[in-house]
Amino acid sequence: MNSKDLKTIRELLRVGRKIVIVPHKNPDGDAMGSCLALKHYLTALGHQAVVITPNDYPRFLKWMPGNQEALNFEKEEEKARALLEDAELIFTLDFNHLSRSGAMEAPLREARASFIMVDHHREPGDYALVTMSDSSMSSTCEMVYNLIEGLDGLDNIDPDMANCLYAGIVTDTGSFKFSATTSRTHRVAADLIDRGAKNTEIHNKIFDTNTPERLQLLGCALRNLIILKEFNTAYISLRQEELDACHYKKGDTEGFVNYGLTLEGIRFAVIFIENRDEGIIKISFRSEGNFSVNEFARTHFGGGGHLNAAGGRSHDSMEATIAHFESLLGTYREALTK
Repeated sequence: MNSKDLKTIRELLRVGRKIVIVPHKNPDGDAMGSCLALKHYLTALGHQAVVITPNDYPRFLKWMPGNQEALNFEKEEEKARALLEDAELIFTLDFNHLSRSGAMEAPLREARASFIMVDHHREPGDYALVTMSDSSMSSTCEMVYNLIEGLDGLDNIDPDMANCLYAGIVTDTGSFKFSATTSRTHRVAADLIDRGAKNTEIHNKIFDTNTPERLQLLGCALRNLIILKEFNTAYISLRQEELDACHYKKGDTEGFVNYGLTLEGIRFAVIFIENRDEGIIKISFRSEGNFSVNEFARTHFGGGGHLNAAGGRSHDSMEATIAHFESLLGTYREALTK
């Protein structure tokens, strides 16, 4: 974060503004935590701030303070469009291309407001007046904490904000085990606990609350696990019929892809999930070491993300998608096995 950007943001926030805060489509813990925390902060400063999500998000995130005030674009499109049209300032958090906002892309492009991007993914777009982009950061929530600190606002972090920010950090760091977790990340988390974040409760709500249906779906996913030892790769597939049989709800497959990486010798783990309504196969990629799933996803599956965690999609059938994926592995044999 540079002084020029901070000066611009200070000036934009000098007087009360109508502000909209937007996460990416299918928002996760980091997206919702950063958006809700920023909403609390801006409201306390006297701004009219509202969070608009492109669509729904998992139930295990809906305990976060301020969740009940967020608008769902899919369900309240007319009201959401009016707020976007009237906005003076729009924050986009945890994504860096407007295409990642799903059905909100068109109204965002039409908005007259100034944009501020806060994000930690690679290769940011150029739509924002202020672009705060740092792919070395553990999470967007840590970046929002840094922004608040840069604005001399840490004393404004109350327990509600602390809970939201901690939730996002713990989600995107995989409980502080991913490589982007730094000593600074731990110091930020410690400060948030000191300011009221209930760390044990947050861990339990996000990671340790299951339904019978989700556990049955996990069992199905693990039965579908395929191991390709010659490429140090493992993948899982879940078809629509399997999701339906286990009464799938948004967020139920969160973390499933990581099971492949728990196997000895596996460096590349993937999950393919059919979404018949959207006509796609949603793909999540994870890796260990220096194998870039960001590059793999961008090159072959129209996606992207981080060095060790990325996503993509396919419009082919499950069979064709997996066949294509397997056909690519030979090209990466050295990177996956050396």
